[in-house]
Amino acid sequence: MVLKKLFSKTEEKFFHSNTLQNNERHLGDYIFHNVTRLFAFFVLGLMLVMFLELFIESLPSINKFGLSFITSSEWNPVKDKYGALPFIFGTVYSSILALMIALPLSIGVAVFLTEVAPTWLEQPVSILVELLAAIPSIVYGLFGIFVLAPFLKNVVEPFLQTHFGFLPFFKGSFYGFGMLSAALILSIMILPIITSISRDVMKAIPDSLREGAYALGATKWETIKIVLISSRSGVLGATLLGFGRAIGETMAVTMVIGNRPEISLSLFDAGHTMASVLANEFTEATSSLYVSSLMEIGLLFFLITIIINSIARLIVNNVTKKYGKIA
Repeated sequence: MVLKKLFSKTEEKFFHSNTLQNNERHLGDYIFHNVTRLFAFFVLGLMLVMFLELFIESLPSINKFGLSFITSSEWNPVKDKYGALPFIFGTVYSSILALMIALPLSIGVAVFLTEVAPTWLEQPVSILVELLAAIPSIVYGLFGIFVLAPFLKNVVEPFLQTHFGFLPFFKGSFYGFGMLSAALILSIMILPIITSISRDVMKAIPDSLREGAYALGATKWETIKIVLISSRSGVLGATLLGFGRAIGETMAVTMVIGNRPEISLSLFDAGHTMASVLANEFTEATSSLYVSSLMEIGLLFFLITIIINSIARLIVNNVTKKYGKIA
């Protein structure tokens, strides 16, 4: 009887101790869960506040110009007439040109790092490529002003005009500053982004796929082709992320693009982007409509970059989930 009472008391103490520990553990889990949820909602709330602020400040311009703000080419602060088409064109045109230059180079470097380079060379080259993304944009801009623009003016653009001047892309006077220099600077800046993500996506392709290709008698190039086909969705996502980075670049482009609101296919002509017009003219805006028009450009800019980067991230995530891992 005494042993039974002692056993029941011991069991009761043990159960009570476990209950306290479980309650403390559940309380800690509850606090941690809700704190992290608060952080996540803080980020979403911050984006929502940014959108609402841009939208509210843009209302005078939206009410005044409507859709003509997007389709008009006139930008005249003296007459309070504003149209964003030259800036939208310059943003898209320079980014597409940069993508056309950077994409083949990026995929080539990614293929080299994943399929060709020996182990002792892969890591140093990967680090050097990723270091390009760490260079401040102002440094790229200075490189464009003092190195790239003079080289284009004295060597590249005369050659292009002499041999390809019959094309609309190489007509007009050349000064080194313009769409071509902006596209080249942007291509250098987005190269590490596309390369790094493409490399990770290619590494995520299972080795069994390569081994199966070799077992069936495929050559090295045929195996690489299979890897490229298998990772095409991820490479597309990397491309869109690079495109979004090119669209969002401000300082480097502002320093080399020439900053003239006109629409021209010639790579020698100066241009303007949505980012560069905001950087150049916001401090000079005097009238409320002028400020509101710039804010509407900022709103368009915000929406475009969010949409492009969201689509790209979804594509990359789907590829990595498909193969179950990412190197």
